[in-house]
Amino acid sequence: MQLLRPDDIVPEFCRKPILILGCGNNLFGDDGFGPAVVERLQTDYNGRIPDDVCILDAGTGARNILFTLTLSERRPEKLIIVDAVEVGRAPGEIFTLEIDDLPLRKIDDFSMHQLPTSNLLRELKTLCGVDVRIVSCQVERIPDSVSPGLSQTVQRALPKACEMILEDLEGYA
Repeated sequence: MQLLRPDDIVPEFCRKPILILGCGNNLFGDDGFGPAVVERLQTDYNGRIPDDVCILDAGTGARNILFTLTLSERRPEKLIIVDAVEVGRAPGEIFTLEIDDLPLRKIDDFSMHQLPTSNLLRELKTLCGVDVRIVSCQVERIPDSVSPGLSQTVQRALPKACEMILEDLEGYA
């Protein structure tokens, strides 16, 4: 019988010093921005991502990942959340948000914007000492029913979001 070491049972996203978490539902238009950025980082920018960075498409399951991070003995030093928002800016605009500036509503009940998820982000930042950064994109459209695919405006914003994240990684190193 082989004994498990602590690192064998702790998920990789808890063990790496930096976690990039793409959030959103790619079945609802521009809400799929976070997963699209993660995919772009993994395909087009892979050579520029340091080995100590974990990139994860959380889809609509971010809450489970944040619970795990909060309860884990090991967690990243830096967490970069990538998500689409509706805050009245120009569609496709890329910007950072503070946790307290997250809008209260989004398309589904599992979004980054609703309790307890926003509270978990606060706990990770204040109680656990994780540097939390939220990279956001103003949506152009989030349909009321299933309609996969980003708008052209948000699609064109993907490289800017990736570059902003890469600059943040360089600044961290």
